[in-house]
Amino acid sequence: MAVTPAAGIGPVGRESTASIIAGRLRTAIGDGTLPPGSQLGEADLARRFDVSRGTLREAMQRLAAEGLLRGERHRGLFVRELSSADVLDIYVTRNAIEQAAARLILRGDPLSVAAAAARLEEICAGMREAAGRGDHAAVALGDARYHETLVRLSGSPRLARVAGTLLIETRMCIRALQDSYPSRELPASRLREHDAILQAIRDGDEERVLALIGAHMEAAAARLAPGLSLHGPRAPAP
Repeated sequence: MAVTPAAGIGPVGRESTASIIAGRLRTAIGDGTLPPGSQLGEADLARRFDVSRGTLREAMQRLAAEGLLRGERHRGLFVRELSSADVLDIYVTRNAIEQAAARLILRGDPLSVAAAAARLEEICAGMREAAGRGDHAAVALGDARYHETLVRLSGSPRLARVAGTLLIETRMCIRALQDSYPSRELPASRLREHDAILQAIRDGDEERVLALIGAHMEAAAARLAPGLSLHGPRAPAP
């Protein structure tokens, strides 16, 4: 019996221009080219991207829906500034996602666990090398890559998809953290924390891995929002 194709189901075309523009704006927000509080001038950006204002507006609305932009009536769209409540919520969510990812990794066969540890070790080695030459920006990028990879290695596309929505905000948090603490202390503490998680994965110690991930997220949140805890009173909403 022939099956009638559902309406709207067919070959998928190439990525739309609005999607490409949205991706470039996400990158600009993540790397600080468009810092928090920046206003996105529609006419100027449309001219720079050489697209119609309608296409640009579609791209910016995607970012507004993701929470990266906020609108002000009669003024336009601005890059969102993260409050203490936002920072804490980001790390609470990351903690849940990454602990779930670690459980999936450790419940795989020994070869897959070893392969995951080897991949994370490559990233840690790059972070150590960057710290040795004083490249704190590269350490921060390695930090983000480590956590992205941890989630991806879980093999769960849903966890990866949820984690992906936090990527830009996480990079914004890491940049803020980098600016908030002494340049020598911060990379060293990152390296110790990441190495400890990696070693626990190598050892197959799920309880220790989960505790270390929780402590790592707790420390990061506390640096950005002093006095607040993932397990204690929440920051007031803005």
